[in-house]
Amino acid sequence: MKRSIKLITLVIAISICTACSSNMIIDGKKYEPYGLINEKDVRSNDIKYEPCWGNIIWGSILIETIVGPIYFFGFDMFQPVGKNK
Repeated sequence: MKRSIKLITLVIAISICTACSSNMIIDGKKYEPYGLINEKDVRSNDIKYEPCWGNIIWGSILIETIVGPIYFFGFDMFQPVGKNK
């Protein structure tokens, strides 16, 4: 029983460390996900971004930890999906 709990805890910890958003290369330039903290530095008006719902859910679940929401909402909330038309 203890071994199962440890295994489940390990799987959850690894899942938390993996974010669903990723960098995207468009026309040879690398675009990164952005959040509320780094929006001015990272966001490009030429690129279309969509919310990364997995990170939003994880940020909501981990709201009591303080560190989780700062990362997910602050730096990794929107991911690039393509060029604006």
